[in-house]
Amino acid sequence: MQGELTPRYKRILLKLSGEALAGDGKTGINPDIINQIASEVKEVAEIGVEVAMVIGAGNIFRGAMAEALGISRSTGDFMGMLATVMNSMAVENTLEKMNMPTRVLTAIEMKHVAEPYTIQKAEDHLKKGRIVIAAGGTGHPYFTTDTAASLRAVELGADVLLKATRVDGVYTGDPEKDPSAEKIEEISFIEMIKRQLRVMDLTAISLCMDNNLPIIVFNLFEKGSLKKIVLGDKIGTKIS
Repeated sequence: MQGELTPRYKRILLKLSGEALAGDGKTGINPDIINQIASEVKEVAEIGVEVAMVIGAGNIFRGAMAEALGISRSTGDFMGMLATVMNSMAVENTLEKMNMPTRVLTAIEMKHVAEPYTIQKAEDHLKKGRIVIAAGGTGHPYFTTDTAASLRAVELGADVLLKATRVDGVYTGDPEKDPSAEKIEEISFIEMIKRQLRVMDLTAISLCMDNNLPIIVFNLFEKGSLKKIVLGDKIGTKIS
């Protein structure tokens, strides 16, 4: 029925970790995984949802690597931002091959690679039905890509921030290490902070809380989960 294909959310911000692109390999980009992710994104874009994305860089460069090399925090953060551009270009290319118009916009200017990020440019692309990938973090060191995702979601007036993880929501502990950990279906921002459930960093959570932007934490690798969420199904954990 047509009503079943009416999205609950008109505009979403999807946050992916860099590790998600690597799959079990932990580093690099797994072609099967990136194709699977692109297919999930294509499904929701084709039913009229405006999609913005922010992708991390843990599969290419992590802060611990910079520390081990004796590189300063700020330099290491900038290196991580550059790595997010590489991941974003890979996802853009995969989506374009699926006939999904996509644009990478970067917080760090590199005109030969992608357009500089501005709110107006991102808005224009979204309104024209293009998928927008906001790369380069916030453009400043000392901020995570989770914070960048929260910032872009607020700037672009997203209806929800969707945080893709390897598990199907927020748990009372790490379900990969603690078999007694219980899933939380819904939780407030304040309770998240009080219980120190570190799904996203405090800056990212606070930004969403201050702007009444709900977060849904879910497993993107459960086929069809992204589409189910945008159609209103209760998937993962909702933080609001």
